[in-house]
Amino acid sequence: MNLLVDQPILNSPFKEPTRHWIYKEGQPEIIPFRRKAGYYFKARRRENEEQLKFFADEQFVELELVNRIRQEVKIWREKGYPGITQITRQLLLQWNEEDRERPLFFCQKEAAETIIWLAEIHPKQSRGIKIPLDEPVDDFRISQGYKSLKRYGIKMATGSGKTVVMAMIAAWSVLNKVFHPHDSRFTDAILIVCPNLTVRERLGGAPAGKNQSSQQSEPERALIPGAKGNYYDKFDLVPNNLKDVLGQGKFLITNWHTFTIYDDKEKKGIEKKGCESYRAFVKRVLKQLGNKKGLLVLNDEAHHAYRPALFEENGERYKHLSAEERNKIKAQKEKATVWVEGLDRINKVKGINFCVDLSATPFYIQGSGHEEGKPFPWLVCDFGLVDAIECGIVKIPRMPVEDDTGALIPKYFNLWKWINDRLPAEERATARRKPKPESVVREAEGALQTLAGEWKKMFDQMQKDGFEIPPVLIAVCDNTRIAERLYEFIAVEGKVQSEYLKNTPDKENTLRIDTRLLEKAEFVAEGQSKSDAAEQLRRKVATVGKKGEPGEQIRCVVSVGMLTEGWDAQNVTQILGLRAFTSQLLCEQVVGRGLRRLNYNFDLDENGIPQNEEYVDVYGIPFEVIPVKKKPTRGGQIGKDSTLVKALPERKHLRIEFPRVEGYVFKVKSKIRVDWDSLNILIVEPSKEPTEVIVRARVGYQSGRTITPGPGESVRQTREEFYQNVREQQIYYAIAGRIVDILVGQSGSNQADDPKFKFNSRQILFPQVLNVVRQYVFEKVEFNGVDHREIGLEKYVQQIVERLVDAIYPDETEGEAPLLPKIERFRPRGSTDDVLFRTVKPCKSTKKSHISHVVLDSTIWEGRAKYYLEKSSKVFAYAKNDHLDFVIPYSFAGVMHNYRPDFLVKLTNGMTLILEMKGYEDEEARVKAEAARRWVKAMNNWGEMGRWEYKVCRSPLELKNLLANLSEEN
Repeated sequence: MNLLVDQPILNSPFKEPTRHWIYKEGQPEIIPFRRKAGYYFKARRRENEEQLKFFADEQFVELELVNRIRQEVKIWREKGYPGITQITRQLLLQWNEEDRERPLFFCQKEAAETIIWLAEIHPKQSRGIKIPLDEPVDDFRISQGYKSLKRYGIKMATGSGKTVVMAMIAAWSVLNKVFHPHDSRFTDAILIVCPNLTVRERLGGAPAGKNQSSQQSEPERALIPGAKGNYYDKFDLVPNNLKDVLGQGKFLITNWHTFTIYDDKEKKGIEKKGCESYRAFVKRVLKQLGNKKGLLVLNDEAHHAYRPALFEENGERYKHLSAEERNKIKAQKEKATVWVEGLDRINKVKGINFCVDLSATPFYIQGSGHEEGKPFPWLVCDFGLVDAIECGIVKIPRMPVEDDTGALIPKYFNLWKWINDRLPAEERATARRKPKPESVVREAEGALQTLAGEWKKMFDQMQKDGFEIPPVLIAVCDNTRIAERLYEFIAVEGKVQSEYLKNTPDKENTLRIDTRLLEKAEFVAEGQSKSDAAEQLRRKVATVGKKGEPGEQIRCVVSVGMLTEGWDAQNVTQILGLRAFTSQLLCEQVVGRGLRRLNYNFDLDENGIPQNEEYVDVYGIPFEVIPVKKKPTRGGQIGKDSTLVKALPERKHLRIEFPRVEGYVFKVKSKIRVDWDSLNILIVEPSKEPTEVIVRARVGYQSGRTITPGPGESVRQTREEFYQNVREQQIYYAIAGRIVDILVGQSGSNQADDPKFKFNSRQILFPQVLNVVRQYVFEKVEFNGVDHREIGLEKYVQQIVERLVDAIYPDETEGEAPLLPKIERFRPRGSTDDVLFRTVKPCKSTKKSHISHVVLDSTIWEGRAKYYLEKSSKVFAYAKNDHLDFVIPYSFAGVMHNYRPDFLVKLTNGMTLILEMKGYEDEEARVKAEAARRWVKAMNNWGEMGRWEYKVCRSPLELKNLLANLSEEN
């Protein structure tokens, strides 16, 4: 049943979903928690006519393994990702930064987190979770020594960014391997396997080459570090100091066709060599990876990469199918066999750490020998189409829900069934009979004309908004004969929006995809075909909607089947289905061809919910398990204008340079000191953490916003038992011990891991730190009548540890070495030279900055700050810390973070000011400020980059006096 709702989008694309739609008692209802992972499934039907029925008998089946892993990853995430390598932590910090110009979708981060959890945490803490292996099933392969494949399946809706996830996983593996060369969990050899040339070229594989025009621009290569359009740079996936390191990895992108085993046993003469051996096969296929072993394999569109069960294509199971359909099943089986057989051979010779299978529909298909519609058993992560719609990540399908025929089921909803019901019995579609193309087009014309009218409205809107590419209408037909007739009707006879969709001698508006030519084109790169026509068609289809490419101006596509996988046109606005749809899986695959958004610059409301909805009109595809827009309220909204923010060469004299600090060197022989003035009061009070609770044996009922008590005896519950089991002295010792562990770890000595060194350092530090803890509790903690042992709670322990670590220094007056910064090894310094990005946020141009604009996250505060910085005679230069990558490390709630202050300001007296504009202060802001003061102290002790200062400005009006006071200091 379709969910007819006024607002399908419920969640932010950048945060974990917290709500979802369901139907309850015939009405849509919002449920206030995330939807469980699952799928819709029905038992196979063998009666011919059943393909035309609805899918009300499909049942929702929960994916228990996915939901269990999802919960474990969520707990791990909320704890701050314990147990990971330092490189992994840097990547997770990068991906989770809140002020990213291009935030990653939550589903992208969750998918990468899941793989990281399985690789780094699960082997140590399995928690009873076991992912099934992909085992060889036949005796021959077992006898050949084929090993089980470890596969992790990721289900992500079309348009939700699977390629970004592939880049995230590849970067994680390569960077960890470079820094941990002996750790077998990681590898710097990445093999990406694709279903066709279109996907291979988009991901970064070598283009077909022979048939490319010499004038064709260099293609973008998404997964190749440093290449044009690579996703590591485009989506800011790797910290700047690690980008060069990423280039040390080996990347091979190929399609499954290369896994075909060479066999020349039919040859005659002395050249005959026989069937290709395992090692010869691996040497040929993996030549670019050299001698690398233990590969990471990324299978794109992995629903084709299954191990077929043993069955006969012509046996009882398929006897009711036509010869054409049986041949299709055979071809699918052969494709799957070649793909998995290739992985088996690579695993036997080289070893595969694990495979990551990415697909919007990772289910067994017809012809696999497995139960059609069942998911791969190694599925570990699921973010499906309905989730993507409810997060605004994809277009919202607008489907027929009512028409003026008065019929219970609208005509255009299941168009194929409606057409067949009106054809003479001898023409109706069955497994062995196809209706006449003329009859199908005749009965479908009303739907086609209506849909083409909607296309024209969108065409006019996009022209008005300055879009250079047109919208696209696609028609998915049952067979080649129907596709040919529909193409003639639109492109030759001009019966549908003739002025816009009819082809002319000098302009091709409507394109028909010839499946046979496309199949030939898939072998071009392997030298198995030299069909220029096939390759030209493939290029045109692959580049529909791509500016400057052969398919840029195509407006209508008539196809058989679902179009080529990897077809990533964003400008599809209408879809017409003229074929039977036998499952919701097939519906999802076809609808998915039109779900990629035109505009990913989201217009978010105060709750982070996207407001700029986009739609795709869908006729004839009876998809029943998605929320559908009830009624269009406005036309599609096209993207906002963007501003290019960059460093200006003519202002090189205003350049600001800064160090990249990753920690501190803290060496103490005998004495420490405490910067007591920097320490804030810690308030312990019941309003922030209740210390007692009143309960009753019977729960009351909710009335408005209050809880009205029910009858029963009141019981007062407190933490007295906790207090009885802990002593204040015990708490002080525990806090001091944690602080000493951190300070010893900052020693900067090569002996830091030596037990004797640690023992001596602790002997020196612990008594002094213990006295500091006692003094802090006595002078700086306000208990407000609460038992003093309340600070034994972890939330207070963490706050005290974090504050004191940032306030403790070597006592230089007693001859101790001063606190010094630990500078990053690979990129020790950054500067305004590196700023180059586009933004749709409000901007103001600059005069006193090396950077062309100030991006206004808060137009009042930052706009006025920019005004005073430009006006002040005390300011030589300044820069907004946006894409500048200037960060200060700090710990909050037990988790490491990066603090990005608002501005860097170079004063006329040579001082560099770190300026934060903030009107309020919470606990985390205080921790950031303490970390910044520690950073400044270490930098000034170092002295290699001049004098630094950190200030928090509570009002733009105060900035003038603040600048004046600092400029008078020497």
